[in-house]
Amino acid sequence: MNAIASLWARLPPLVIDILAVLLAALDALINSAEEPSAWSPLDVTVVAVACAGLLLRRRFPLVVFLLTLPAAVAQDLLAAPIIALFTLSRVSRRRWLLVACAALFAFSSAFPWPFAGADRVDQFGAFVYFVYQFATAAAPVALGQLLQAREDLAKRLVEIEDAKEHEQALYAQTVLARERNQLAREMHDVVSHQVSLIAVQAAALQVTAGTEQERSGAEAIRELSVATLDELRTMVALLRMAGSSSPGLTPQPTSADIRTLIAASGLEVELDGELPREAPAAVQRAVYRTIQEALTNARKHSPGAPVSVRLEAGDGAVGVTVANGPARSRALALPGSRVGLVGLRERSELLGGTFRAGSTPAGGFEVHADFPLR
Repeated sequence: MNAIASLWARLPPLVIDILAVLLAALDALINSAEEPSAWSPLDVTVVAVACAGLLLRRRFPLVVFLLTLPAAVAQDLLAAPIIALFTLSRVSRRRWLLVACAALFAFSSAFPWPFAGADRVDQFGAFVYFVYQFATAAAPVALGQLLQAREDLAKRLVEIEDAKEHEQALYAQTVLARERNQLAREMHDVVSHQVSLIAVQAAALQVTAGTEQERSGAEAIRELSVATLDELRTMVALLRMAGSSSPGLTPQPTSADIRTLIAASGLEVELDGELPREAPAAVQRAVYRTIQEALTNARKHSPGAPVSVRLEAGDGAVGVTVANGPARSRALALPGSRVGLVGLRERSELLGGTFRAGSTPAGGFEVHADFPLR
């Protein structure tokens, strides 16, 4: 059965239309063989028009159906009107029109030709035959509507598949955007901190160097560090996209690494307090990044200033405050990505906490963040 359906689907529409014409002509020939004398030239004409009109049934289905009715009236043909009605049912969505056409076909078949003798027709028999023909016409109408619904369903399934693929593509883009954003944040937090530290140490070495060769080497290191930070700023701008709650990438520092971070900062830092051990890893990482970013900013914008780091815990939340005093020497000309504090604020919001940063009355700068323990 599937092979037959597949073969039929591959036939060109014109071939199918010719087969429909031949089937209607065969129906007319069988009908004429029963009573050849009953066929008049007018009957032959209307039958020929009905059969030939099937070639145009795809373009003008309603017109072709109306052209088949005279043949149904004159010689009680069945094939041509049924084929035309089926074609109309496949393309029309007006149910009332299909019901009217089916009733018109049944009426034209149930009442004899010519209508002059309609007063002598058995009314009950004509009504029964009308119902029979109406039921006959309902079959191609129902089949046409069924095929129409099947085509609509197939199109709908294709649209659903396209929408699903589009949704999957959007989801993949969203995941990629989140990972890019996370990568940009991690790159800024980790690399800029280390490179700026190298630049500070190189600047200090340049001042204390005993020979011109040592000063030139320190100057080269500082210039390379500055160029690296500038390239990093460009890379962060390219990678940075909308904030997300995607899981962090490596490295994954914890509160145990805070003292190591402070010791390697090269700054005068006073640490007060500690985080509870039960603090979630995401919170520990956020506190670490907050301190790291604040130390980096203090080193760049307030060189030589003392820094205080205060860790607080209580009431189901932890807090971190990093404050530095005014600069004691000229700030280094190090480029910034301008997204450090923005990234800290996003981290805090993603964890349900709060963040604030701003200048202090003493001329320094303070960063504070709270994170709930959940």
